[in-house]
Amino acid sequence: MSFLASLLCQLVLLFFFYDNVASSFTCPIIHHHQSRSTSSVLLVLANAAAKIPTSPTDRDNAAIASIRTAISKPRVPSLPLIECEFPSLASLNKLGDGSLRSSLEAEEANIAFVVKLVRGISSPIPLLGPKVAVVISSSAAVSLTEKIRERVGGAASVYSLKMGGGIPNEDGGGVKKKGSVCYIFITPSSKSDYRTAIDQAELGYPTILVNGSFKDLKTIPGSATMAYFNKPLTYNSAVAGYLIRSYPGPWTVLDAQTKAALGSFTDEEILVEGTNTPDLRESGRMVQKSVDNRAIEARSVARK
Repeated sequence: MSFLASLLCQLVLLFFFYDNVASSFTCPIIHHHQSRSTSSVLLVLANAAAKIPTSPTDRDNAAIASIRTAISKPRVPSLPLIECEFPSLASLNKLGDGSLRSSLEAEEANIAFVVKLVRGISSPIPLLGPKVAVVISSSAAVSLTEKIRERVGGAASVYSLKMGGGIPNEDGGGVKKKGSVCYIFITPSSKSDYRTAIDQAELGYPTILVNGSFKDLKTIPGSATMAYFNKPLTYNSAVAGYLIRSYPGPWTVLDAQTKAALGSFTDEEILVEGTNTPDLRESGRMVQKSVDNRAIEARSVARK
């Protein structure tokens, strides 16, 4: 009897933990289309939910909460294909310099996030949640597979797509049950990587793409869910704002200096038609206008 009582207690605690964490990072979904000039309701919700992360930990927590929400309720239930995109490195000038040091730092940052994500979506009580499997890109070095396998321990299976490697059934060869496995693809970078991920999602298995690269407008279908998106927006060679999306909240443009929300968009308003890729032009204009207005105001004050 004591064992059953203990198990019941753990179940209750687990329910409240998941419910509280998820609710702290989400806001109601806006289902109807609004013009950008009249999206006041969206902007209020964005002010309440969206924020620029103050640290990598803050960003990771927001991303994991958004991914968990997307797993439980993706935009299109029949395709639980979920994306998560953010700069791996805090220093923007390291993102594209092509150096070995920057590449290794980015790799380590992505590994650290995936390890957190595995723990964030795994059930602390065995048999109560889906199994988690981490899938390594076909273009990744063998050492990456070993690093992740060592870091995640027994919390997740680890598979590599290198040399035509596939994804075996988690139940030892039988037919996988829908939703019984959650796949995390770390930095997919080839057409075959993305095709494998889409295949798993089409079978009904939640499939998460973390910081995918070498994508075009046809790589990810428009029915996918962007759970977390964090894009620095530059103006005059400096980071002047951010476009951030924490699902199921709206896509929100924030001023890097004031932290204020400048505008918000629904998926229908910002995604390039038929894709899961946001059109950044309007977000860039909002940030540019905010910076220019601040400069004009500063000059006016200086003249007085």
